[in-house]
Amino acid sequence: MAGGVRHVVQARAFGTTRANRFADIEESFDPKSVERESDEVDVCIVGGGPAGLSAAIRLKQLANANGNEDFRVLLLEKAGEIGAHILSGAVIQPTGIQELLPDWLDEANENRFEHATPATSEKMRFLTKSKAVWVPTPPQMQNHGNYIVSLNQFTKWLGERAEEVGVEVYPGFAAAEVLYKPDGSVHGVATNDLGIGRDGKPKDSFERGMEFHAKVTMFGEGCHGSLTKQVVKKFDLRRDSQHQTYALGLKEVWEVAPEKFDKGLVAHSLGYPLPADTYGGGWMYHFGDNLVSIGLVVALDYSNPWLSPYGEFQKMKHHPMYKTVLEGGKCISYGARALVEGGFQSIPKVAFPGGALIGDSAGFINVPKVKGTHNAMKSGILAAEAAWDALQGDTEGSVFLYQYEESLRKSSIWKELKEVRNIRPSFHTPLGLYGGMMYSGLEAFVLKGRVPWTLKHKTEDHAATKHADSCTKIEYPKPDGKVSFDILTSVSRTGTNHEEDQPVHLQVKDWDAHTTDTWPRFKGVENRFCPAGVYEYVEDESKPLRVRFQINAQNCIHCKTCDIKAPNQDINWAVPQGAEGPKYYMT
Repeated sequence: MAGGVRHVVQARAFGTTRANRFADIEESFDPKSVERESDEVDVCIVGGGPAGLSAAIRLKQLANANGNEDFRVLLLEKAGEIGAHILSGAVIQPTGIQELLPDWLDEANENRFEHATPATSEKMRFLTKSKAVWVPTPPQMQNHGNYIVSLNQFTKWLGERAEEVGVEVYPGFAAAEVLYKPDGSVHGVATNDLGIGRDGKPKDSFERGMEFHAKVTMFGEGCHGSLTKQVVKKFDLRRDSQHQTYALGLKEVWEVAPEKFDKGLVAHSLGYPLPADTYGGGWMYHFGDNLVSIGLVVALDYSNPWLSPYGEFQKMKHHPMYKTVLEGGKCISYGARALVEGGFQSIPKVAFPGGALIGDSAGFINVPKVKGTHNAMKSGILAAEAAWDALQGDTEGSVFLYQYEESLRKSSIWKELKEVRNIRPSFHTPLGLYGGMMYSGLEAFVLKGRVPWTLKHKTEDHAATKHADSCTKIEYPKPDGKVSFDILTSVSRTGTNHEEDQPVHLQVKDWDAHTTDTWPRFKGVENRFCPAGVYEYVEDESKPLRVRFQINAQNCIHCKTCDIKAPNQDINWAVPQGAEGPKYYMT
C-alpha cells in the first residue's frame, strides 16, 4: 500500500471516530472551525480522466526511471471509481496512448487494452427529415488507424496502469476548494466536508474534508470544471484568448440485432433534426459485440429557448439512418456532458503559479475531427514532463511551468487546432449553415488552415438565448418507448445517485429572484436545456408568477450545462459529496 494511501485511510478513520463527538453538538457549530487533516505530495492531479491519468503515469515513469520511487503523485477523482463519470463517443486517435504506453495493444502484454475495435469504414451524411444525402468525409474526420472504444472502459484501464507504476489514485474524493500560499500561488486542494445536512448543519456522520498540499497542482477536471473556473478567473488566464464556447453531447449505447451490426463502422450526420441556425451533428459507431454508440452534439450557442437538446436527440433516432439500426435492439445506457468547442481561439494560458490546466479543462478538443482524447493525453504528458523538470531544482518557492506553455505551442495539439480554427466559427457568419459547410469543405480539402485570418466566436453561449416570445415554440413528439424514451427513463440508465440530505450542489443565490427575472423572458429554458430533468417550474398559486423554481438535484448527471447556458449566469455547479453522480457503463 502506498504511503499516501496510509495517510488518507488513517485520516479518514480519525475523522469518522471524531464525528461521533458531534452527535450532541450545538446547532451553532461551524464545521469550518475543525482543523482539516493534510497530506504533502509532490504533484496533485484533480480529475481521473485521460489527461489526468496520462500526466500521473508520465510523472511516475520519469520518477521510476530516475530511481526516485518516493516521488509522490496523487490523483483525486470525484466519481466512486475511475471512469464512472467519463462519457464520449468515442473514436480515439491512438497517438497519445502510443506515446504513453506503446504496448497498449501488444498481444505479448498481459495488461493490454482488450476492448479496442479498429475503425474499418466510415460514412458522412446530410440529413433531411426522411433522407440521408451523401457528402464527402473531410480529411479531419477520416478514421483509418483509429479505434472505437468505450471511453469508460479505456479510462478504467488507464487507472489500473497508473496504480501499477505507483500513482496514488483516490476515487470518491471530490476536490472542492483551491488552496493558496501567502504569495497567492496554488498550494493544493481540499476535498469537501462529508456528513453535512441539507440545512448546512453537521450530522452524526460529519467528517471534515482533507487538504492535499503539492508543489504542483494540475487541474484535469474536464469541461467547465468547478475549480478550473476559479483559477482561470484568479490568474486571468483568458486575457489573451477568446471566451470558451460549448456544446452538449447526448449519448446512448445500444445492443443491436446481429444482422444490423457493422463492426468498425464510423458514421456521422449533419442537418436534421437541428434547425439551420444551430451547429451540431449526430454519430453512430459500431464496436465490441453488437454494440452501437449513438449520439447527438448540440452547440450551446443556440438562440431559441424552446429548443431541447434531449428532445432533438430522441427525434434524431427516428430518422431512417438511425432507426433501421436501432429497431429490435435494446438501449443499455444513457449519458450527457458538456463539451468544449472553442478550439484554437479559446485556449487560455495553461500555466500559473503552482499549477497547470490540462485536457478539456484547457479546451483541446478538435471539433471538426470530433476527437479530443489524444490531445488530452498529450497535454497531460507535456505538463508532466514540464513539472518533472521544474521540480529537479530548488522548489522552496512557487513553481511555474514555463516549459509547459512553450512545449504546447510546439506540439501537435497547437498545430492541429490552428489548422481547423475557422471551421466551427464559420457556421455563425452571414454564410449560415450551407455557406459554413462550403467554407469548411474549402478549409478542409484545400486551404488546410493556411489563411491569414482567424474568425472570432460570436457572443457567449448564455447570452445567445433569445426571449421565448420572439421565437417559434417547438413541440416534441411523445417518445414511443422503443426507440425514443422519456427523460426520467433515460436518467435511470445513468446509474445516478446522490444522498438527499446534503447541501444542494446546484447553487442559486436567490431562487425567487431567479424565477422573477428568468421565467417571464425564457419560459422555463432550464427545464429544456437540462438533459436530466433537474430543473422544473412548478405551478404554485402562492407565488407572484404562479410558478415556483424547483431543483431536483438527485437527478444531476454532472454535465454542467446549467452553469454554461443559464441566461443570467446565476446557477453555479459545485461538486457534491465524493463518489456521487452518474455511474456510466460502457460509455
